[in-house]
Amino acid sequence: MICSLCRTGECQEGHTTITRSRGEAVIVIKHVPALVCQQCGHAYLDKETTKMVLQKANRAIENGSELEVINLKAA
Repeated sequence: MICSLCRTGECQEGHTTITRSRGEAVIVIKHVPALVCQQCGHAYLDKETTKMVLQKANRAIENGSELEVINLKAA
């Protein structure tokens, strides 16, 4: 797949880091599976991965976390 952002890079399977913030809370989720552009680094998540990342971030915020780092590789 060619990257729709830079229009020159080839996207390959890899991992990325997602940061989600709400109010004063910041949630960082590392090692998220994604298609990653080899030229510009833009990451594309599929629908299921996006849903999982949002659920984990929202759960952490609802549990009162102000700063949390979730490592999917360790999970």
